[in-house]
Amino acid sequence: MLENFKDKWNIQSNFQLVIILFVFAITGSASLYVGKPVLNWLSLQRSNFDPDFLWGGLSYYTLRILVIFPIYQVLLISIGSLLGQFRFFWAMEKKMLKRFKFWSSKT
Repeated sequence: MLENFKDKWNIQSNFQLVIILFVFAITGSASLYVGKPVLNWLSLQRSNFDPDFLWGGLSYYTLRILVIFPIYQVLLISIGSLLGQFRFFWAMEKKMLKRFKFWSSKT
């Protein structure tokens, strides 16, 4: 299984793979931690949405994802850079941005 990741992501060593997986794990938790004050500043709490109405919950979680997603992306590049994996995460970021049509394929 680890060999599949190494081949797919063009990773040279098991140590590099461990660092990359560690970055993903830390970034997920950190984005929620950093995003909490941002959500509070935007007054985006679950209690502000009607709990009995289906669209209330759906609206809350949609907005929450839209706020936390960019935070996650910035943290992914930052933490990856601190651990010496900028090139890997920048390539992954560009690929993801191309999929969402935020990045021109010419760059």
